[in-house]
Amino acid sequence: MISTDIYKEIFGIIEKELAQLPLPDQPHSLYDPVRYTLELGGKRIRPYFTLMACGLCGGEIEEAAPAATAIELLHNFTLLHDDIMDAAPTRRGKESVYKKWDSSIAILSGDAMYAWAFERLQYYGENSRFSKKQYASIIDIFIESAKLVCEGQAYDLDFEGKPKMGLDRYLKMIKGKTAALIAGSFKIGGKVAEAGEQEIKVLGETGEQIGIGFQIQDDLLDISADPEQFGKEKAGDILERKKTYLFTLALQKSNEEQKRELTGIFEQEKITEADVERVTEIYKQQNIFATAREAVNYYYDQGIENIKTFSDSTYKAELIKFLISLKNREY
Repeated sequence: MISTDIYKEIFGIIEKELAQLPLPDQPHSLYDPVRYTLELGGKRIRPYFTLMACGLCGGEIEEAAPAATAIELLHNFTLLHDDIMDAAPTRRGKESVYKKWDSSIAILSGDAMYAWAFERLQYYGENSRFSKKQYASIIDIFIESAKLVCEGQAYDLDFEGKPKMGLDRYLKMIKGKTAALIAGSFKIGGKVAEAGEQEIKVLGETGEQIGIGFQIQDDLLDISADPEQFGKEKAGDILERKKTYLFTLALQKSNEEQKRELTGIFEQEKITEADVERVTEIYKQQNIFATAREAVNYYYDQGIENIKTFSDSTYKAELIKFLISLKNREY
């Protein structure tokens, strides 16, 4: 999917940072699931954005590595809790933590990762070359991002029982659930590089646009991607009755009969494979897949245009290349 040289270099930096986390051996019930989660890997795009934003703004990317690690720990903390709420049996092609252990262990291990995330940010404390004011700004962005992710997840839960929520409410949800942490990743990288407030603002807007495009893309790939490569059950969003961009758009475009059929299926206690096929057929009838792809392209392109406003550098060129690659991913 992604093959830029700097991405590979930064992926390596983050993997090394995560592997060197001084996690205790005991208690096993707490730290074994943390290690298991981090070893599952992932795209590491949030810490990548942190380091790239730092480089984009003229900073040394290695300086942002602890903050990037904190961002990845925060992201994985949200995933452990998300899997419990969604009753998701797999994550990245392997058993989810709650499934492999239990919900209590998953909650506790997620909380531990949240604590370790703040521990990594301590690298910007007394021994930092940055001022207390700048360190406070990094912490503020981190906490605000975490809060917005929780709010987005709460909206997601609220919408499960509301068949008709509209695209505006969907976008409000994913601006928190997905885009907030990506926006925070960009902004923190900029803060490490001591970027000006206008640059930080543009970085935040860039992250939000990319985050929205990324989530719509995930909604689309839930149906179209190879589940082994995507790491999730095919059509899992339909089976879990998730109010995705596809469902929300289809409900908006459907006639009354199709609306009744869609809402009827999503209100059922159990959704069958036949139901999945029928929902997919309605999506095709409404040209939902093509429309979703157009939306993905639009949001990524907005982010790319923002990146183009920064001074020319290797980081700028590589970030644009990366975003194009991410926009065209198939899993």
